Amino acid sequence: MSMVVRYVLFVVAVIVQASGIALVVKSMLGTSPISSLPYVISLVSPFTLGQMTFTINMVMVLGQYLLLRKGFDTIQFLQIPVTLIFSWFIDFFMDAWAWVIPTNYVLQLLPLLIGTTLIAFGVAVQGIANVLMLPGEGIVYAVSRCFQIEFGRVKTGNDVILVILAAVISLIYLDGIEGIREGTLISALITGTIARFFLKHLGKVDAKGKLVFRPHW
Repeated sequence: MSMVVRYVLFVVAVIVQASGIALVVKSMLGTSPISSLPYVISLVSPFTLGQMTFTINMVMVLGQYLLLRKGFDTIQFLQIPVTLIFSWFIDFFMDAWAWVIPTNYVLQLLPLLIGTTLIAFGVAVQGIANVLMLPGEGIVYAVSRCFQIEFGRVKTGNDVILVILAAVISLIYLDGIEGIREGTLISALITGTIARFFLKHLGKVDAKGKLVFRPHW
């Protein structure tokens, strides 16, 4: 699989993930943990979810650079334009999914599960493409590498910190918890499992030992 194909796959995966994030928001059952902080800030500011996603992700890119210094691969600066695409499509899909207005709890669960599946698909295909990381994963990798802490633990800790910050800001400025509900927990619990399913069925190891995009069932 050529490098061009890998980058195309990566960008497609980022767009699919953006659509999933927007759909989860539209479920009104909470946001995914990684989106909880930008979502709450977007509620208390004139900025959109996409704009706040871009801003917070740029802080994460800076954090990666400060932690890794010379260990920060120059190619990872491409996270900046990719995040710009990612953030723009979040706002695009927030408008595109405007017709999704669940009228009961069952109809809320449907966009939540579909959106989480789209997020997981995006995460899996990004892993298959294996060219870049979005800043949310990049900062987890940087902390894990810098402090020699297992990646999964850092990922969990990062998600918890984002959710706590979102809750605090929500309580201060909105007089209640917004964007953090059972859907946030459901998304956190099942995204990894669904992503592993897609990795198993969308990727294969080629003759050179590299993971390539090759759907099989």
